[in-house]
Amino acid sequence: MPVMTGLSGNEMFCLNLKGLAPGELVIGNSVHSLGLLGSLGAGFQTAFGGEVTQITSIISEGRHESENRLIAEARKNGAHGISGVTSELRSMQGNIEFLSVGSCVHDGATPVPKEPYSTSSNGQELYCLLDCGYTPKKFVIGNVCYSIGVTGGIFGALKSMARGEIKEFSDIFNSTRHLALRRISQEARAAGANAVLGIQTRIMPFGAAHEMLMVGTAAQHPGLPGNSNVEPVTSDMTCEEMWNLASMGYMPLKLVLGTAVYALGVIGGLKAMFKSFTRGEISDLTSLIYDAREHAIGLLKAEAAAIGADDVVGIKTHIHEYGSLIEFMAVGTAVKKLPGAKPLTATLPVQVIIRDRDTWISDDEIFARAMTAESGGDGS
Repeated sequence: MPVMTGLSGNEMFCLNLKGLAPGELVIGNSVHSLGLLGSLGAGFQTAFGGEVTQITSIISEGRHESENRLIAEARKNGAHGISGVTSELRSMQGNIEFLSVGSCVHDGATPVPKEPYSTSSNGQELYCLLDCGYTPKKFVIGNVCYSIGVTGGIFGALKSMARGEIKEFSDIFNSTRHLALRRISQEARAAGANAVLGIQTRIMPFGAAHEMLMVGTAAQHPGLPGNSNVEPVTSDMTCEEMWNLASMGYMPLKLVLGTAVYALGVIGGLKAMFKSFTRGEISDLTSLIYDAREHAIGLLKAEAAAIGADDVVGIKTHIHEYGSLIEFMAVGTAVKKLPGAKPLTATLPVQVIIRDRDTWISDDEIFARAMTAESGGDGS
């Protein structure tokens, strides 16, 4: 019987270099309902802002159930591991479907384990992870469902009448982002790992609240501390980036992030509005965004310095607009030169860095691309 896999030709080539063969595509799903009590409790919590624990637990439970079923299916297929694991959330007949998908991999040189490892890395990323000396353990999740809340919204709206940072909003966003990071680290430590690699972060609306989701691969490296009392290393670098830095002697220490929420204020808003009628720089907005950017990056610098990092690499910045408020978020990975960083091979094969091209494009995607090209945007 032919193998039905989600691995591409490039991924299969890279895995073959590590003695791994493709296996079956595996799927796990779970359909949930919020329920009346959960909805009422969530509504009550949403009024006060912060984490909406009922929704967090329902989403976390659904994601983990679908993941467990994915692993059970891989076990039936005699897999050594599962690559490219995803965790999706979809609306289904008024309920929520949690869906996990991945592709089995087999290692002919070792016995089939009782529990296959699982990783968010695709075949190309898995090559880099293995070549850097990491042993993948488990696909891990950290999530938090949060709301600014009616109370925080009113207080923040009053404060937004003056120019400057709205600390109440900054605190909510900073605490929820770090809470998701702590939870993904806890899952990794429970799996016996000392690192979480390739962390991807998404923020998605969920009714009156938002879910912040982090997914990544829990892994073990002999050159990193293995003490269960030490927080695992965390990184949002791609595995290809990690390999390049390892060849220079660097290893990741921690994913660092900072958020600053600023308001232009009533007077500043009016001044900016009148200035926008004429051509030229709107200096009030320029200085506000500059201040927010400097503040957010300053939070990263302070967090990296506290753990003794040499550099913060791959810094990405995001600006979100909420009426008269502007959120500026900065995120990157703190790194340090360590003796155990050297990868196994001297160069990466070209197949590792080739990006697979989509060959199935729906009408919706064509329309979205056309609109993006017309507006001059990048679609992000």
